[in-house]
Amino acid sequence: MYYIGIDLGTSAVKLLLMEADGTIANVVSKEYPLYFPNPGWSEQNPEDWYSQTIAGMKELLTGFDAGRVAGISFGGQMHGLVILDSEDRVIRPAILWNDGRTSEENDYLNQAIGKETLSAYTANISFTGFTAPKLLWVKKNEPENFKRIAKIMLPKDYLAYKMTGVHCTDVSDASGMLLFDVKNRCWSKEMCEICGVKEEQLAAIFESYETVGVVRPEAAEELGLSDHVKVAAGAGDNAAAAVGTGTVGEGMCNISLGTSGTIFISSEKFGVDKNNALHAFAHADGHYHLMGCMLSAASCNKWWMEDIIGTKDYAKEQETITKLGENHVYFLPYLMGERSPHNDPDARGAFIGMTMDTTRADMTQAVLEGVAFALRDSFEVARSLGISIERTKICGGGAKSPLWKKIIANVMNVKVDVIESEEGPGYGGAMLAAVACGEYATVEEAAKKLVKVVDTVEPEPELAAKYEARYRQFQQIYPAVKKLFPNIK
Repeated sequence: MYYIGIDLGTSAVKLLLMEADGTIANVVSKEYPLYFPNPGWSEQNPEDWYSQTIAGMKELLTGFDAGRVAGISFGGQMHGLVILDSEDRVIRPAILWNDGRTSEENDYLNQAIGKETLSAYTANISFTGFTAPKLLWVKKNEPENFKRIAKIMLPKDYLAYKMTGVHCTDVSDASGMLLFDVKNRCWSKEMCEICGVKEEQLAAIFESYETVGVVRPEAAEELGLSDHVKVAAGAGDNAAAAVGTGTVGEGMCNISLGTSGTIFISSEKFGVDKNNALHAFAHADGHYHLMGCMLSAASCNKWWMEDIIGTKDYAKEQETITKLGENHVYFLPYLMGERSPHNDPDARGAFIGMTMDTTRADMTQAVLEGVAFALRDSFEVARSLGISIERTKICGGGAKSPLWKKIIANVMNVKVDVIESEEGPGYGGAMLAAVACGEYATVEEAAKKLVKVVDTVEPEPELAAKYEARYRQFQQIYPAVKKLFPNIK
């Protein structure tokens, strides 16, 4: 049988066709627009997600027996606010995870309601990208739209609804809304009251590997699918990527170098970082995880390469980088503000340390290292909690760079395991679909049988020591310039 994983990203939807033994039969990607109607705003039209997903599925199944598809599931960009009216029509464009308009609402939640109260209700504090402050923004700035809300959804869940007719979400994605009681895996009545919404406006909650319904007849007919293809709830992109890299169970770690960057640590037990620098979320395997998320990771490199120096030949630009651990140029990768661990929407990107002999290669190297150093910031929080991490998986577009993987291994001073499939969220989505269809009994079993490590990048003691010193210098830069950012508009 076949299983389809749908990775609903920020710039494109990526669809993956997986055979029961984990073999990837086909991969298709379809892009859609991203809108920035005001500085710091980031929006998309949910209808674009669905139309491109359907177009992508048709292409994905070309040349394959669509009748053999047994299940479909998702990994999706988190935190986005999708609101539907009483006739299930989209009320306004989705406000995305990297949208920074909610500073006032974020401050209200963290200061007026209070971080301790929020953490008690949801296991997390508020960040500008989360869904709850977006709801408060709509309530204040678009009151007529707020009154029309019948359903509040997340991006991938809109796809699930369009496919099945069921308003659903999963525990991992719901964890990032600040409306969800993570410890007890249910909606928080207190947060609903704070945000002025009713629980019936929220979607039904499922575990990531649970079936929410079957593909609607009209969609099945259009795609050539059978009338009993199961649709599983799926997971937020980072939880889905963790499944796709085998980061399930106790004490496993995954680093994702996508548009955003994350450090994801799986745990069988619920736990909260007392300073809430890391997110405490439910995991797609039925347990929990801690996660540090930076808003700009591989997107920093894309910005530098394509928008600034004007090339798409990433490999060629990296060929001239040879003196690792010796770069005097530093880069703060806060192009969209920053989440973990600083929680500062006003933070901005910056280069520092340039001299007359600074080269283009030095600047490119600084971007790669700046992202690695910023990920290390979240790594340090995990270590302060007594979590010992000796190795990590890696995925995302940035993980295709051998140089970046080497930098990550030595900045973190851990072994970096490279897996056979680098299709993170899409592969994880397909695995969740396979579990929902009974192909595998549990997510852990699927991960154990399907995820294969094909290479390990080992840290080099001398280089790791150089990067340790560089990281300690990097740590001093953000606190030194933090007070400048609110005045830079």
